[in-house]
Amino acid sequence: MDLGVIVGMIVGTAVGIAVGALPGLSATMGIAVLIPLTFTMEPLVALGMIAGIYNGSMYGGSIPAILLRIPGTPAGIATVFDGHEMARQGKARLALDISLVSSSLGSAVSAVALLLLAPPLALIALKFSPANYFWLAVFGMTTIAIMLAGNPAKGILSACFGLCLGIVGIDPISGNERFTFGTVEFLSGIHIVVLLTGLYAIPPAIDLMLGRNSIDTGNIDLGEKSTGFRWASLIPTWGRSSGIGLVVGLIPALGGNIAALLAWQEERRYSKNKYNWGKGEAAGLAAPECANNADTAATLIPALTLGIPGNAVAAVILGALLVHGLRPGPELFSADADITYGFMLTMLVTSGLMFLIGKLGARAYVNVLRVPRQLLGPIILALTVVGVYAIHNSIFEVVLMLCFGLVGFAMERMAIPTAPAVLAVILGPIAEENLRRALLISGDDFSYLLRGPISIVLALLVLGALVSPWVPKVKAFGGRTLRESEDV
Repeated sequence: MDLGVIVGMIVGTAVGIAVGALPGLSATMGIAVLIPLTFTMEPLVALGMIAGIYNGSMYGGSIPAILLRIPGTPAGIATVFDGHEMARQGKARLALDISLVSSSLGSAVSAVALLLLAPPLALIALKFSPANYFWLAVFGMTTIAIMLAGNPAKGILSACFGLCLGIVGIDPISGNERFTFGTVEFLSGIHIVVLLTGLYAIPPAIDLMLGRNSIDTGNIDLGEKSTGFRWASLIPTWGRSSGIGLVVGLIPALGGNIAALLAWQEERRYSKNKYNWGKGEAAGLAAPECANNADTAATLIPALTLGIPGNAVAAVILGALLVHGLRPGPELFSADADITYGFMLTMLVTSGLMFLIGKLGARAYVNVLRVPRQLLGPIILALTVVGVYAIHNSIFEVVLMLCFGLVGFAMERMAIPTAPAVLAVILGPIAEENLRRALLISGDDFSYLLRGPISIVLALLVLGALVSPWVPKVKAFGGRTLRESEDV
């Protein structure tokens, strides 16, 4: 690992903690802003910075959660329950230390799982046929669209929007132009960075400039150093929470916030002092922080091997891989093995860097909370414009990025998730290409798509994902009908 990669990881981790510490910003936005700026970097340097931002932001979200009772990231919701109570009791420094150690351990466990599980899963995926890949891509889009949205119809609408964007450009099979509207700029399709930056970086910047995320920090006090705490008492908590984070990370669309809440509830169930939870219990802080960080690299296991990201951040990281000429999937582990394994290793190294940087710069990161929000918005906007323009020196792409930003802002206001759109842009062309290959192989025989156990299982999973939102409604309707018949 050369000096450039090490510097990239250090910078990325430091920036990631700062991004996570600022309520309203997220790892997704931080990576989306960074991607255009890494266009001229070596792939491993860029991916090392991205790994640092990803890991660092997950810990950084606990800083405002503990000190201000405001989660810096969605995964920091459960951290508020006991972390802020510890701060109110004058144990803010201990709470930050517990969060830092738990986050670092969770990230390290997740990175080791990525290194151990991804290669064998990639070997299995190499045996997939075009029909298998088609169903796999459809399954990825369906699960994210259904499970990330409170309203499945909105998730599917977002995915359809992404599919429309994904077919712009040159047809990969016939070579014909599609939806280019006579413009040269659309011949190569819509650049994934333009879409990512627009949907994920511009809406938070608009919110910041409008003052939607302004916070009165008051006088933040870390309190005195706490001594005599029994760290060994948290070992069982770390073990169980890491396991929960890994399992949740492997399941598409759940994410760190679900892992954190599940870990908090599970540890409360194990605890002998259930009534102390929510009142400053150390294990109640360690559990969610360990779990949401154990989720990070785990979400990349299906993303790197199968092209199915577990959450929005993983979807953005897939975009970063594409920008640097790396195509997610089993071939990634053979065609670009050095970069792929290097990236997985940076996930492990940055978990250690997160501990060192977080420990040395605790007070500095607390001061990040005092940065005026109205100043951050224009800075983010300027970085996105410069970064997108630097890709192809194209004002057209800058304007397109700003248009996507307005679309993303409108989608957020209407509670339409943006992750399905991004995922559909990535997986849509893969699904289309493999569907057409399968039909060419079979002579336009659609029954070929359901030949073999893998295709059948994946098709059933797609059907299950589509039907799952209706199951509770059917049960409720059945129960209501039964009660009405008993009343009669």
